[in-house]
Amino acid sequence: MEVRPDLHLHYVQACQILGQPRNPFIACVLQEADKSDKIRCTEGITLKMAGNNHLVPVQRVTDDDFGVLASVLDQAAFVTGLDLGCNLLTDAGAKTMATFLQENSSLRYLNLMFNDIGTSGAELIAGALRTNESLVHVKMTGNKIGNQGGMFFASMLQINSTLEKLDLGDCDLGQKCLIAIAIALTQNKSLKAINLNRPLLFSQQEETTVHIAQMLRVNSSLVELHLSKHGMKNFGVERLCEALYENSSLRYLDLSCNKITRDGAKCLGELLKRNQTLEILDLSANRLEDAGAIYLSEALSFLNSSLQALSVVSCSISSKGLIALSSAVKSNLTLSYIYVWGNKFDKASCMAFWDLIQTGHLNLSRTDVSPYKVDGQIYLAELSHGLQKHYYWAPRHNVVPEGAANTSLEIVDVSEH
Repeated sequence: MEVRPDLHLHYVQACQILGQPRNPFIACVLQEADKSDKIRCTEGITLKMAGNNHLVPVQRVTDDDFGVLASVLDQAAFVTGLDLGCNLLTDAGAKTMATFLQENSSLRYLNLMFNDIGTSGAELIAGALRTNESLVHVKMTGNKIGNQGGMFFASMLQINSTLEKLDLGDCDLGQKCLIAIAIALTQNKSLKAINLNRPLLFSQQEETTVHIAQMLRVNSSLVELHLSKHGMKNFGVERLCEALYENSSLRYLDLSCNKITRDGAKCLGELLKRNQTLEILDLSANRLEDAGAIYLSEALSFLNSSLQALSVVSCSISSKGLIALSSAVKSNLTLSYIYVWGNKFDKASCMAFWDLIQTGHLNLSRTDVSPYKVDGQIYLAELSHGLQKHYYWAPRHNVVPEGAANTSLEIVDVSEH
């Protein structure tokens, strides 16, 4: 008869041996894990110890807490995922984590988002990833590792050949490390997705975008790229479009929260007429206006058969552009997700999207607007859907069902197992 592992018992014993008080949150998670049938499965289990878990009382994980936990997990090969997001880990905890990663050969998913790890902690973790051959997905989101910390990850990408998904968004990356990452990705053949959102850039010359575009000309493995909040203007978009004419692998491009206007949208429209690889395009919070929306609509109406999802949330689009987009959805059989909230709706544009939904061309689960009627007139209400709209908290609690935020649209399926 198979003996079930007892994580909770081992944790209690480790706390006694190391003289460390028990963290009730860790104890609760381990007790629940002991009951899981997935322990017997080959896919393993993910321990979800996120500090913003609203379902149970949380005592956030500290460096000392993780030291005890690591000693328990050393003997638990069935634990393949570890979510420690939104906790209190610092560079001292990163040192313990680095040692753990060098010795552990079963962990595939590691989430450290929004801890207090800095540059020296980033150096240790990136150093461990040089030799680790099991991790495929690492989230460092929101740790202020800075430009130098990003350089350590860029150096790691030149050596590591197993990592498939790396999240360095909101990490205060700088120009030098973005360029170094772009150069590393000209040679790296394993990475499929990278998040480089919100770096700290002070130049107006868009050097980083130029280097990323040059990388896309030769990289044939990357399928998901997030470049939100790069201060990107039409010049940078044009360089990316030129590169994507030669790229046949990228399927998800996030250019949200930049400075793209109608001219940049025109370049993207021309790209969509010829590119048959892109499946998801996020242009939220740019200033496309009606002209930009029409450029995109013309390409999508007749000449593109690959794009599945388009987000133009808060892009200063009014009735003319919104009606053009609704016509594109109606005539394009592939485009099935569209997000348009935050634009300038009037009676005609509300009617256009009401008609799309009523005729079955657009499913309510695949858009962020829902029509309703008052005194015979159609209005639109916002739905809580969108590309990565709830990225920073879902699925920490069950208020929004899994999938309601359309997070299933992520291309690279290497999240937890």
